[in-house]
Amino acid sequence: MNYRFKTGQDLLELCYEHNLSIGEIALMREAQASNMSKEEVYNLMLESYKVMKESAQKGIITSEDSMGKLIGHNAKKMYDYYRMGESIASGMLSKAIAYSLAITEENSRMGKIVACPTAGACGVVPAVLNALEEDREIDEKKIVMALFNASAIGLIIATYASISGAEGGCQAEVGSASAMAASAVVELLGGSPRASLEGAAIALKNMLGLVCDPVAGLVEVPCSKRNAGGVGNAITAAEMALAGIESFVPFDQVVVTMGRVGKMLPSSLRETAQGGLAITKAAKEYTQRD
Repeated sequence: MNYRFKTGQDLLELCYEHNLSIGEIALMREAQASNMSKEEVYNLMLESYKVMKESAQKGIITSEDSMGKLIGHNAKKMYDYYRMGESIASGMLSKAIAYSLAITEENSRMGKIVACPTAGACGVVPAVLNALEEDREIDEKKIVMALFNASAIGLIIATYASISGAEGGCQAEVGSASAMAASAVVELLGGSPRASLEGAAIALKNMLGLVCDPVAGLVEVPCSKRNAGGVGNAITAAEMALAGIESFVPFDQVVVTMGRVGKMLPSSLRETAQGGLAITKAAKEYTQRD
């Protein structure tokens, strides 16, 4: 049995042909492609999820500077604020924001993270799933399968567009991560494979054109807070998809469009630190410091 897929439509057809979820199809595909057993592939993803959770927990208890000293203090502030119970958002969203900041700060301290799908966007998928696991007391096995769902979305985006900020701007990094998280959440909370793709399409549409303009070329500002924004976008998109709201433009077409938009962005807005926030007065003063 061949579980390979290239597009979202291919993926849907496999899901409905075999009566399997996106996560299950992705697991089967990886087992075939790597010539490993399903158990071996599952255990590798489980290990990745453990690293994700560890990076979140390390990040919320430390206020050490990042390598560039631009971030490193916000995750603990956000987590402490969440624990006060006075957040204007839901508790789950506040915690997810804290975790996203924590993981990106760990990355900028050269700590151990999972690039999901990239180091620059490492905080979105883990933060959403970790916070949801704790908030809803979801079995860890279901979270791992949701990560396989996210991997399928990331694979399609990487094939037909990009997950690289240097190639497609931050829409390709945080935008892709947000789409992956949205799809994973929909499956995790009982949505259909089609609803998962609707969530991914909505999330990616919301971030079309997002530029990559890191201050001093470091993956710190505005990257860390953009991950937090990607968390909010993913949850919003998943909520809409679970409510039955569909994307007018199908997922596959959104992905191709994102790839086109990335090519239209000038090089100054694709990770070169030559445009956007990277050339503001504040950024220039930082880069010119002793």
